[in-house]
Formats: sequence, C-alpha cells, structure tokens
Amino acid sequence: MRWSIPSFASVTLRWRVALCLGLSIAFGDLPGQTVEIWRAQSQNAPENPSQFGTIEVVDSKDVLSLDSDVVVANTTLLAQNEPLSPSEFNPDPGASQREQPQTPEAPELFPPILPQLPEYGQEALPRSLQLPRKGTREVVPRRKKLEYETYPQAEEGEGLLPSSQPAPNRWFIGFGRWKRYADPSTETPYQSDLHLWHPYLQSKLKGDAPIIDQDIFLNITAEDFFQFEARKLPTPSGVSTARPNSSEFFGLSDQEFWSNDFSIGIDLFKGETAFKPIDWALRLLGVYNHNYIDVEERNVVNPNPQNGTTREKEFWSLQEAFAEIHLRDLSNNYDFISLRVGMQPFVSDFRGFIFNDTNLGIRIFGNYDNNRWQYNLAAFDMREKDTYSDLNEFDPRKQQVYVANVFRQDLIWKGYTGELTFVGDFDNNSRHYDKNGFITRPAPIGTVVDHYLQAYYLGWTGDGHIGWLNIDHAFYQVLGEDGLNGIAGRRVDINAQMAALELSVDKDWMRHKLSIFYASGDSDPADSHATGFDTVFDRPFFIGGPFSFFSHQGFNLAGTAVNFKQRDSLVIDFRTSKSEGQANFVNPGALIFGYGFDADILPKLKSFINVNYIRTVTTETTELVLFTNKASNDFALDCSAGFEWRPLLTDNIILTAGAGFLVPRWGYKDIYRANTVPVFGYPSPPPGHVDPFLYSAIVTLTLTY
Repeated sequence: MRWSIPSFASVTLRWRVALCLGLSIAFGDLPGQTVEIWRAQSQNAPENPSQFGTIEVVDSKDVLSLDSDVVVANTTLLAQNEPLSPSEFNPDPGASQREQPQTPEAPELFPPILPQLPEYGQEALPRSLQLPRKGTREVVPRRKKLEYETYPQAEEGEGLLPSSQPAPNRWFIGFGRWKRYADPSTETPYQSDLHLWHPYLQSKLKGDAPIIDQDIFLNITAEDFFQFEARKLPTPSGVSTARPNSSEFFGLSDQEFWSNDFSIGIDLFKGETAFKPIDWALRLLGVYNHNYIDVEERNVVNPNPQNGTTREKEFWSLQEAFAEIHLRDLSNNYDFISLRVGMQPFVSDFRGFIFNDTNLGIRIFGNYDNNRWQYNLAAFDMREKDTYSDLNEFDPRKQQVYVANVFRQDLIWKGYTGELTFVGDFDNNSRHYDKNGFITRPAPIGTVVDHYLQAYYLGWTGDGHIGWLNIDHAFYQVLGEDGLNGIAGRRVDINAQMAALELSVDKDWMRHKLSIFYASGDSDPADSHATGFDTVFDRPFFIGGPFSFFSHQGFNLAGTAVNFKQRDSLVIDFRTSKSEGQANFVNPGALIFGYGFDADILPKLKSFINVNYIRTVTTETTELVLFTNKASNDFALDCSAGFEWRPLLTDNIILTAGAGFLVPRWGYKDIYRANTVPVFGYPSPPPGHVDPFLYSAIVTLTLTY
C-alpha cells in the first residue's frame, strides 16, 4: 500500500525526524510488519537540497497501519504487506536483488556495473546438455513391424469412463454439421455421408473408408485417354506407290492418327497410409485400346501394298498386375523395405532417359534415415509389345533388364537430390516380326544375323536447386558387347556416353530453361568398337516432351528398313523399334541445344514453348549406311508450343493441345532426297523433293474418375 504526501516548504529536517520517530513509538512494535519510508522529494524543490534535507529508507516492524488524517510532509510510505496493483506487480522474485546502476557523483568516477541476473529461459545450459552432444546414439528398434496397440476391454465395452460408449469403427463417427452459407449447395464442410460414385466426397470405392474391418481399403479408378495427331513425316514411296509415276525416293507424307485408351484400375490394400507404409497391396489395371491411322503411301501400314493406306485395330491388355508386401520397418519413423512382384511400372531415373516401361518383374524398394535415402533393386523379364498400341502382351521375349539405384536427398546442396543408377540389359538371340509383317529382330540392315546384346549402364543423375537456380542433370556410361552388329558386320565392344543438363530460373509465374543433350556417336562404324549411345526403353520428358516434333515423332531412315530415331526418344540410333527391336550402338549420335519457356497463365492454364537446334555428332555411320560421301551434321531446327488446361483445377479433366515444327537443314536434306546436288555441265536426275518443314499437331483429352 502506498501513500503520496504533498510537500510543505516550511517544515524543517528536525521536525521530519521527530515525526518519523513519533510514528515509530506511537504504533509500537508489531512483529512481521515493515514500513519503508523512502527518500522524500519535493515537487518545488530549491536548487540547494540541504534546505529540506533527506530521509533515507527507515525499516520498522512496529507500523501496522496509518490513520487517513495523518499527513506526513515530503514523504512516500510503502507498506509491503499489501498487494500491489497489476501494473506494479513484478512476478520475478529476484528483481529486487538486482543492482541498479547509479549515477556517478563525479564525471571522472564510473563505478563498475555488477552482472545482472539472466532472464527466465535465457540461463546458460549445463555443459552436459549443450549441442552437439557426445556419447549418444539413436536406438534402432529390432522389431520386424510396428503394430498398433490393441485394447480388448474397450472393444468389449469394459473399462470405459462414465457417460461414455465404445466407438470401434472411427471411420463412421462423422463430423458436426456446419453450413458456412445459407445455401448448402455452395459449400458445406465436414460432410460425413458416404457416397458410392462421387468423385470429390467420401466414397468407399476410392479408399476414403475401409470395406473390410478397419484397415482394408479399395480404390477403383476409371480413365479414358484420347489422342489425335495430324503429322507430316518423311515417307518412302517405294515401287508400289499410291499415285502412278510417282516412285520418287519419298512420296506424300501427311498422316492422321487417333488412339483411345480406356482403363480401369483396382487397388486393394491393407494399412492406414497416413503415417506408415501399407502392409500389403494388390493392383490390377486393364486397358482397352482402339486406334486408327490414315497415310498417303502404300507399304507403310503393311508390307503388302494391296492392304491400302489405312489401318484400324483394337487391342486389350492387362497392363498392370502385381502384389506388394511390406517386409519390415527399419526405424521408428517408418523407414521401410517392401517387395513388389508382377507387371509393374518403373522409371530408372528422374526423366526416364534409359528405362521407362511397364513390364513383368520383381522389385525390392524402400527408404532409410528419415526418407533421406531411397533405393530400388529390380529385375524384369520383358514381354513383347503390341505394335499398334505399345501395350504389353503375354508373349515372353528373350530379354532381361536389371536395375539398381539409390537416391540421396541433400547430398551436396540443400534442395538437391542425387541418384546413382546401374542398368543391365541382356538381349539374347531372337527373331521377331511385328503385327504389320515387318521384321524387327534382327534389324534388316547390313549383315542380318540373330545376335545377342549385353550392355551395362552406370549413371549419375540429379534434380533440385542451388539457391535460385534449378538444375536437372544426367550422365551415363555404357559398356558391354554386341555379338554381331549388322552395320559393323562383326562383334563389337560397346563404349558410349550420354549427358543431359537443364538449367532453369523461376520468376513469378514464368520459368526460363536452357538445356543441352548429348549422345555420343561412332566415327568409325567398321571397326570393333561401338561408340554410339543407345537406350533400353527410354521415354524422357525433355526439350518439350510430346509437343516437340523431334522428341515425340519417330521416322524412317531414307532407303532402309530401320528408323532414323524412335518415337518418344531423343537418341538417333538407326534401330527398327524401341519396343520390339534391339539396341544399336553403331549410330551417328545426337547433340541438341534448347531454350524453353513455361508459364502458368492461369491457375487452370499452362503454356510451354521450346526451340531446339539439332545436330548429329558424326556422319560416318550415315555415309556408310546410305552409300554416300556427302552428309552434314547440321540436321534441323525444332520449334514447339503447347497448352494444358485443367478446368476443375484437378486431374479429373485434362485437355492438352500443341504443335511442333521441324525445319530441315543440310544434314536432313542430305539424307532425305534421291540424289546429291547436280553438278553444272554433267547430266543427272534432279534431286528428290524435300519438304520445307515437317509438322506434328497433337490434341489429348484425359478423363479420370
């Protein structure tokens, strides 16, 4: 309790002392009571303080209370036995023990300030608790699997709290009704009703609630993928042409193609996947394909020219069928190891440069160290592919592919993930004709003999960012042997390289990209060393992906029964087919420089623009195959643009449209014309017609339920 007493200038020091002593004697000695009389100050103090004098702190245990009529001049009395107001209360009990800095009596004397007590929570930690702590290690559990605890009494309704009841199935407890707006059709959060086919609300058919017990779920996905292409490709006319007297080297090149894939996927799995991996899973994916193609030249859809220039086919395939089982947990954070067996998809690296396919195999995968490490061990016994739809058939093929890779997050820089990959391709002696009747193994070029192929890929890839710079890179070294390469006409040792780099910068809603792709070529195709790079089954999204003409389209090598490059591939490999043929490591290689621009125009609309310059690395293989002494590395210029529209802001409806253009340069013209440039003064037939540009327009519609 505090009293503030106004000052009187006429009182003297002796009177103040006598009054204080009188108060002390009058109130007597009362135990436990203390009055502190603080230094008196006057609001109208003169310049000389000695006229009034001062009274320092006087402690007395004899004062219990003060009469309200008593007036003490020039003093402030503080009774500590009364509670203070909230604004004056100090919860720190040690605050009164702190030494307050005093004003120096003389300018030249500065007494040292004693160290202050630390604030609460800022005290120095003991040495045993400071980081980094030594002598500690993580306790690794040895349990094979982390299980939820069971409470049998609760399930039987025993041991419950008063006024409570058991709820054994938490999935159907539901939420409280809450309508944000008067009209419930606008938005009604926390809906608990289960629907059968609703794509957004809770449904048992899309894994929102268990169908058996409390942890076995079912997810059914129906999807329809429609694709239409209008394209211009270099097309050989052959002897039996569609038009009389037009048997030039290349004929009419316009084509139309459409394909529709309708698929139904069924996933049945056990386990609540919010915090831990599934215990087991079964997946089935069936696809029905219907396709149609219309060309302008014969001998394209069938070796028999009587079959015309159109083809319509339908095909059904069990594309995916596998079982997965959770083997064990490796840590308390659910680092795990699992096994998957059956027809399953797999991508060997971030962009699918070497292997990106769905095939029959066995795979061991998982993660470690709080998901910083991820690993895969996979072996595939390849099935044949359908010629028209590129879907899996049940016919076995004499080819095995082995893949081992490991991912490490933040290996070098924060935000960067590195990957080390090994891929082994063992393609044994075999002979195969596709459904059009063309031979694909062995390749009908050079020496046509059944042969085996063994190739070993070692790669380092990465994806992430270094500060503001996004980086995506890949490097592969391939070694091995080819029992008898058709172009070389002999057994060859494989030694080839591939490198890819994409650097991009994000600025608001835009991304600018610079990319380079390199696949080594063979400068001496007749020797025993194959230095041209080829893949196993690649499907990369690079330099524009499906919108780029060069990346998306595959076209024939002039005057031969092999392709210059494969569909959805970047390498120039002189191979019959990516899905049904064998890899060929005697090729001219490829070098691509590109610029890309991606833009999020609207939340529902994205655009993609890419410009690429394409060169071959060597020309010796091209000259040997085409029996020419004139070939250029300057191949073509590739330009593309595309859009992706998601009207519902989800993946239920996706519409894409785009176009790519290939502007031929001297390297292309040297390959796709009948003769070289005529020499003045020497009679010779005119060179064959070369299209001034090639195009590829594509429209796709994906509907997912």
